[in-house]
Amino acid sequence: MADMNTRIEQFKKMAEADPKNELGHFSLGKALLDADRPQEAAVSLRQCLDLNPNIAKAYQLLGAALLKLDQKEDAIKALTAGAQRADERGEMMPRNEMARMLKDLGAPAPQFKQAAAERPVGEGEVQCQRCNRIARRLTAPPFRNATGQEIYEKICADCFREWIGMGTKVINELRLPLNDPQAQKIYDQHMMEFLNLR
Repeated sequence: MADMNTRIEQFKKMAEADPKNELGHFSLGKALLDADRPQEAAVSLRQCLDLNPNIAKAYQLLGAALLKLDQKEDAIKALTAGAQRADERGEMMPRNEMARMLKDLGAPAPQFKQAAAERPVGEGEVQCQRCNRIARRLTAPPFRNATGQEIYEKICADCFREWIGMGTKVINELRLPLNDPQAQKIYDQHMMEFLNLR
């Protein structure tokens, strides 16, 4: 629990230091939800979505927080909006998870566009697990470990480039010294969530 409280404090500082940093509010909301503090989590996740309504996973976590607060109607609204946004952006994992949550609640899932790519994956391409497009593959694994190989096999070059920008924010905002194994773990957790690999 001490580790959880440390994470919450870290993310709280990140969100307070830069109130326009959607990643700070998202990370704080997720940590608060993990700590079973759904009321506070919902506030942070709403702030995240006010800043950037394209973060599909934030809708999913907001829906989960609202369900813990017995606010079923609001949860259904958040999950429906999130599933539609995820579908528009081609983010299949959060879209499918929110559709499953809606079904479990007895609510209809929104109408989705076509689910999968229609052409086969070609040489030097990958069907990206984040955006669900068939797109250019990275030229090599970004790291020399199992995580790097997984990213190489499942994530397109465009999505990974997007992460590089976001990852720089994570390092700077959380002041992560990447030679510290605990800091590396925090960085990796953000990266895998961003890339829809977790």
